[in-house]
Amino acid sequence: MSTPERPQPPVTYADAGVDIDAGNALVAAIKPLAKATSRPGADVDLGGFGGLFDLQRAGFRDPILVAANDGVGTKLKIAIDSGQHGTIGIDLVAMCVNDLVVQGAEPLFFLDYFAVGKLDTAVARDVVAGIAEGCRQAGCALIGGETAEMPGMYKAGDYDLAGFAVGAVERGEILPRSDIAIGDVLIGLPSSGVHSNGYSLVRKLAERAESGWDAPTPFSNGQTFGETLLTPTRIYVKSILTAIRATGGSGPNGAIKALSHITGGGLSENLPRVMPKDAAARIDLSRFESPAVFGWLAKTGHLDDAEMLRTFNCGIGMVVIAEAKRADEVIAALQAAGEDSVIIGDVIPPTGEKSEAKGKGEAWAVKYDGRLRFG
Repeated sequence: MSTPERPQPPVTYADAGVDIDAGNALVAAIKPLAKATSRPGADVDLGGFGGLFDLQRAGFRDPILVAANDGVGTKLKIAIDSGQHGTIGIDLVAMCVNDLVVQGAEPLFFLDYFAVGKLDTAVARDVVAGIAEGCRQAGCALIGGETAEMPGMYKAGDYDLAGFAVGAVERGEILPRSDIAIGDVLIGLPSSGVHSNGYSLVRKLAERAESGWDAPTPFSNGQTFGETLLTPTRIYVKSILTAIRATGGSGPNGAIKALSHITGGGLSENLPRVMPKDAAARIDLSRFESPAVFGWLAKTGHLDDAEMLRTFNCGIGMVVIAEAKRADEVIAALQAAGEDSVIIGDVIPPTGEKSEAKGKGEAWAVKYDGRLRFG
C-alpha cells in the first residue's frame, strides 16, 4: 500500500517574503507627510488607485503639461551604506522638478516609486519624509506613489527610488525661447555640492582614498564623507519662478530667455541643450569658485578641468540665459528670491567645435576661459 501524502501547510504571501501589514503601516505613517504637501488643485488622500489634480483650481487658463522622471543614481548607495536616509528623497524630487522649471513650468504634483527586498517601515518613512520635504520646497503636491516589496530582487538593506513629476506652463511661455542672441549673458546659480550626478566616480575615488562614509573629510569642517556627499540637491523652483514673474514672465516680453539644469554631463553637456544652432556658450571660470569637495575629487582622481566640467556641476547648479541689458534686473530678482547669483559668461558665435549634447552635431561646444578654482 502506498503511504498517503501528508498535507502540506499553506504558504502565505508573508512566507514568500512580502508583508502586507508592513505596507499598510507605511501608508498610514506617510499619510500626514503627503497631506502637508497639499496645494491648490490637489487634496492629497493616499490610498486610492490614482492621484487627482485640478488644473483650473491651480489657476491655469491654457496650460501645456510638462512631465519629467528621474532617479538619484548611485548616490543612493551612499545613503544605504551609511544608514543616512533622511535627505535622499529631496534629491529625488530635485532631479525631476528642476527639469520642469527650466521649461518655464510650475511643478504641480509628484509620485514616487520605492522598491525594496524586505520592507523596513522606519527606513521607508525616512525616505518618504525627504520626498515630502522636497515637494514642500518645490511647491508641488505628493499625490501618490508605489511601494514594491520584491524579495529576491534586492539584497538585504538595499532599495531603489524613482520619481515622476508633472508641471504646467501657459501656452506661449515655454522655455527656451527662440530669440537667444549673441551677447546675451549667462547667470550662474550656485549648487550645494555634487548634487546627484557623477556618484559612480565619486564612490570609486572614495574607495581609492580608503575613506569610509563615517570618516571626517579633509575639506569640510566637522562633517563626515557621508554627510558631505549626501548634501541634498538644491531645488531652484521657487526662486526661478519668482524671478521669471518679476521680470516679465517667460514669454517674449520677459528678461529670461532660457534655463539649463546642470546635471550629468556638467556645464559642457547641458548648456548646449538649450542653445540655438547659430550660437554657443562661453564660460569664464574665474567668475566663480567651486566648493572644496570638487577640488578633492579633482586631486584624488587626477582629473583635468575638461573631465571635471563634463562630469560634475563644479559649483553651478543652474544657468539662466538673459538679455544683457536686463541682466541686473534678473540678478536683483533672483537676489530678492534668495539666490546668490553671478554672471559667469555670455552667448557667442559658434566655436567651431561641435557638441553631441543634442545629437547629430546640432549644437556647439562650450568655450571656457580660465581655469577652475576650488575653495
